[in-house]
Amino acid sequence: MPPLRDSGPGPEAERPEYAGHYRLEARLGSGGMGVVHLARSSSGLLLAVKVIHADFAQDPEFRGRFRQEVTAARRVSGAFTAPVVDADPDAARPWMATLHIAGPTLSEHVKRNGPLAPAEVRQLGAGLAEALRDIHRAGVVHRDLKPGNVLLAADGPKVIDFGISRPSDSEMRTETGKLIGTPPFMAPEQFQRPREVGPAADVFALGSVLVHAATGRGPFDSDSPYLVAYQVVHDEADLSGVPAELVPLVESCLAKDPARRPTPDRLMQLLCTDAPMTVPADLVPAADAIPDTVPGDTRVPGPRQPLRAESDPPRAETTHVRARTPDAARVPAPPPAPSTEEAPAAGPHRTRRRLLWAATALVVLAGALTAAWALTPGSPDDPALQTHAPTGPRAAFHPWRTTIVKRPAGSAAEMPYCTVGAGAVFCGQSGLPAARLSPGSGEVAWRHKGAPTGPVANAPTAPVLSGGLLYVFADGGKRLLALDPSAGGNGAVRWSLDVSGYAGGAAVVGDRILLTAGDGTVTALDSATHATRWRKRFPDHRFPHFTSYGDPHTAYAAETLPTGAATRLTAIDPADGSLRWSRRLPGLLTLAGRGTSGAVYLTVGDPVYDNVASAVLRYDPATHQTRRLPLTARLRGVLATVHDETVYLLAEGGTLQAVGGRTWVTETSVSRGSAPVVAGNRLYFTAADGRLLAVDTATGALLGQTSPRLTATRRNGFLQAVPAPALDAAHDRVYAASPDGTVFGVATTDPGRW
Repeated sequence: MPPLRDSGPGPEAERPEYAGHYRLEARLGSGGMGVVHLARSSSGLLLAVKVIHADFAQDPEFRGRFRQEVTAARRVSGAFTAPVVDADPDAARPWMATLHIAGPTLSEHVKRNGPLAPAEVRQLGAGLAEALRDIHRAGVVHRDLKPGNVLLAADGPKVIDFGISRPSDSEMRTETGKLIGTPPFMAPEQFQRPREVGPAADVFALGSVLVHAATGRGPFDSDSPYLVAYQVVHDEADLSGVPAELVPLVESCLAKDPARRPTPDRLMQLLCTDAPMTVPADLVPAADAIPDTVPGDTRVPGPRQPLRAESDPPRAETTHVRARTPDAARVPAPPPAPSTEEAPAAGPHRTRRRLLWAATALVVLAGALTAAWALTPGSPDDPALQTHAPTGPRAAFHPWRTTIVKRPAGSAAEMPYCTVGAGAVFCGQSGLPAARLSPGSGEVAWRHKGAPTGPVANAPTAPVLSGGLLYVFADGGKRLLALDPSAGGNGAVRWSLDVSGYAGGAAVVGDRILLTAGDGTVTALDSATHATRWRKRFPDHRFPHFTSYGDPHTAYAAETLPTGAATRLTAIDPADGSLRWSRRLPGLLTLAGRGTSGAVYLTVGDPVYDNVASAVLRYDPATHQTRRLPLTARLRGVLATVHDETVYLLAEGGTLQAVGGRTWVTETSVSRGSAPVVAGNRLYFTAADGRLLAVDTATGALLGQTSPRLTATRRNGFLQAVPAPALDAAHDRVYAASPDGTVFGVATTDPGRW
């Protein structure tokens, strides 16, 4: 066994003897973030333990990135990856232990033994396609699939190293202009729009890996990473040496347009037989269709969303995405090609010309990074920082950004919760129950005096307008305050109530305040006068928590019965507490919303896995009929909303799915987000890194997003929840919050310009 401590100046000189209670026996390898050691568990299992370099352990950003790597690796831990056994991202030297998989990497194998045989390449492709399907179903995009991250185990290939996978980088590494990945195995969109990279980028990398396995080199090879970047974006792949029967499939994986690449499921179908391979026509790249700019559509096709052919007309969302992409951020287009008789097939002139283009690309990429620095949050050039712009007609509205609470340096990430109404934007935050902001300029009209001593609420919620008053929680959710919302009222307290004794919670529904006591009794107060209107108990409900969905005359409560096998769904009139209907439905159900038809939609929880939704249930109270709407895959940590008769679900990891009236699936670049809100044909939600995203409700296409705005002093602060944006549909505006504590307003008319 080699010594546990080396000498020398490098990171390996600081090899520790233990990671947690695991003794490190030997060094297996070293990477950019840390060193991988061989260790053994107390039961005798061989483990691979990754320990972060000592220098990086002092960097909060690297710590956050490693924490996200652990999270991503745990999510995908299974048959096609190295299962996570243990980890401590908060240790002095953060570490992660996975099951040790015997076998070389694909890179090592090819270097020692040469390219794989055609049958072996085909088998490798099938195994990696299955692995990607499993990884994407877990809501993760790897983003760095390469021969060095593929282990050749006895039972098939294993994908390792999720250090830059999404969802991890969506909160920690979303700076404009930062290139993330290994250039020879990166997709074109990773160079052009890294924040819009989706699962299709992994399919592109798979194609490059198969070329390497078959030939010993990649489809885009050069000593210069800048020339490689240019080749990936503009040039055709060099597939010489690839078995002829695999060329069509590899070409489809390496399509410049992500929408033209096959899904992992489709690759598995094409690779599961020994019959001659025929790739469907819609996946064959057109010879003359290498775009100068790759469309940003990285959606996973759903039942009604086939992969579109190159000949299809471009979608409207592509225009939006291109409109907001700075020209300096693109790799430059090549100069006009010479005529046929002047163009040599190859030779030193062509090489010099390519080197010239690569040098130009380097200059432009440097310019892009400079532009990105100028537009990072906090820069005076960021249009969203035009705070207190003058208020005028709708056409003159300017984006604004406002801080309502000055936070001490080093404080944790925190996002205000806002609502729109009474001609203002009202926001609450820890240390300040409420503030009134001008919707046109963001100017603060007043801040409520007498700040609470704890969070805005145990379960943070936005202020609520009802009965001519503004209701907020204070003192860690123990007290409910009714404030004067008028501009001249200065947020004065008109009424307050200690709600700490109501174990079932308090909620403002319509013009009633509903208080649920520990014995299940619900008391309703008039929100204008605070007089008691009724007091009742409801059968099969221990702690009913009522809410309404656009109809102030109906409130709903869904509560899982003690057996866990069924859920009691009840609808009442909040005015007098009269029972409208009550139904016992099978399963673990959570309210999602109400459709325009009056049908109620609920997410169906998985009986085995906690916080996982497997379907949506539609219940029609008029006919007592239920209909189960299946999801394409189980979704964890779902937040849902209903608009018309469509349910929109955003899951941890960024999967956004529509079921019901519309059906599609989109993979967003968000690891944790807010509940979606919908107005017209637009859906909006907020990411934990401070981005506001807009999506087309008809197709699931991303229409635009703002820049991330993380806390400058503490980028890895934990957010209990991410607040949903507040819509002002009448004035075409949306207001959102960031973890740096700011509130900002933008126009909804053109999200592509955010």
